[in-house]
Amino acid sequence: MARRGDNIYHRKDRRWEGRFVKGRINGRTQFGYVFGKTYREVKEKLVVAQYEWKIYTKEGNQNKATFRVLSESWIKDSESYLKASTVAKYRDYLRLYLLPKFGNHNMDDIKSADVSAFCFGLLSNGGTERQGLSPKTVAEIFRVIKHLRKYALNRDYAVGYSGDCLTIKQKQKTMRVFSPQEQKRLSTYLIEHMTPDNLGILLCLFTGIRIGELCALRWDDISLHEQKVCISKTMQRVRVGNGTKTEIVTTSPKSECAVREIPLPDWLCKYLGDAYQAGAFLLTGKAEKSIEPRTMQNRFKAVLAACGVADANFHALRHTFATKCVEAGFDAKCLSEILGHASVNITLNRYVHPTMALKREYMAKLAAA
Repeated sequence: MARRGDNIYHRKDRRWEGRFVKGRINGRTQFGYVFGKTYREVKEKLVVAQYEWKIYTKEGNQNKATFRVLSESWIKDSESYLKASTVAKYRDYLRLYLLPKFGNHNMDDIKSADVSAFCFGLLSNGGTERQGLSPKTVAEIFRVIKHLRKYALNRDYAVGYSGDCLTIKQKQKTMRVFSPQEQKRLSTYLIEHMTPDNLGILLCLFTGIRIGELCALRWDDISLHEQKVCISKTMQRVRVGNGTKTEIVTTSPKSECAVREIPLPDWLCKYLGDAYQAGAFLLTGKAEKSIEPRTMQNRFKAVLAACGVADANFHALRHTFATKCVEAGFDAKCLSEILGHASVNITLNRYVHPTMALKREYMAKLAAA
């Protein structure tokens, strides 16, 4: 094992290992270890590990608290800076999974091995029917565990587990994109059966706005003169407290980047102008009555069945719009802003999947160059 300063070694398995002294027991030195793919990564981890161990031994042991007590304090504090839907989701994770497992344990009694075993158990047999939770869900539950760890350390409480004790790999889902034939069939049906619902679906197909943004959209958010729609709100159904009661809330979008203006094509403005109702919700034509996302999702599926298009989630409209924009040669930064993403990478990695026809076109251009 080759050494390279700072008690960092290059192992035979090609990983880098860093170690630091925790103390001595019965005359023998006890070490803590960190691992990584590069020397630099391990060096950074080593600094963090040494600092956290110092907190744990010097200050952390002086303050102990159970997972339940700290989680209640953390979730209450989170209400001041997290969206209501995020807080509700975190409460569910705590109530369903984390508190039954760790609730009565002191934070310093929960070890990294306990957290790893718990998360892998959720992957294999978690859920009401023990069918196993998705990697995405388990990764979000682990994120709550890490948030709580940071919260505890910042308040000088002892924590026995590490924040990087495991990595949960997530597979990118293949999202549904409507084919050109399906898009034409859907557009034709929507125009021939024009209702507020169908106008909203048509708007999503050609702007890529999210279902929550559509449900919160009022006519006052649309400027036919400037041919643009302003997205500044979203609608969601969230759980209230720890019970089963839910309510509809309208809030600002999921991020600052999601507040945006989207240009509208001329032909779409014509249909919007015919239905314009100042002050009303677009989907109802009434100022006091709205349609929630779950209801809109069901109506969308009914439209697909009526026009002979295979079943799809409402989000397929957004994915289809993004894919069409890429095929049309949209600049990535421009498309990212239209979709309301925080970065161009999100647009390219999550929503944009060029078709085989486009790939062949690019390959043909390369061959001709």
